[in-house]
Amino acid sequence: MEIPVAYGDEYGPDLEWVARYHKISPEEVIQLHTETIYQVYMIGFTPGFPYMGELPERLATPRRETPRTVIHSGSVAIAQRQTGIYPVESPGGWHILGRTPLNLFNPVHSPPALLETGDMVRLFAIDKEEFNQWPR
Repeated sequence: MEIPVAYGDEYGPDLEWVARYHKISPEEVIQLHTETIYQVYMIGFTPGFPYMGELPERLATPRRETPRTVIHSGSVAIAQRQTGIYPVESPGGWHILGRTPLNLFNPVHSPPALLETGDMVRLFAIDKEEFNQWPR
């Protein structure tokens, strides 16, 4: 499965922080995040939330000290050596790098979650214009 992600700015408020933490550029964070093919380890936390790994060691990042009370659905985030996508609006403590325009969870679909345990996922960068034009 290939998943588009708009990185940084309002879509990824923690991208700059993660880059500073690792002493690399935001572009390098994006490159490291998108050059890895991830396996969905499990679905949980909220319906359809994929826990995927493993992040490259150079991107291993601790969870936020203070979780946010609201994370937008579609937010793509990292914590430790995993990446995940918030399928619904929820609280969360992972660092948000970007957002996908894809809907990862729809309770009227069968199956309701876009991803399943064992799926292989590649993330790819899109710009804001592509994000806004992506079919939903």
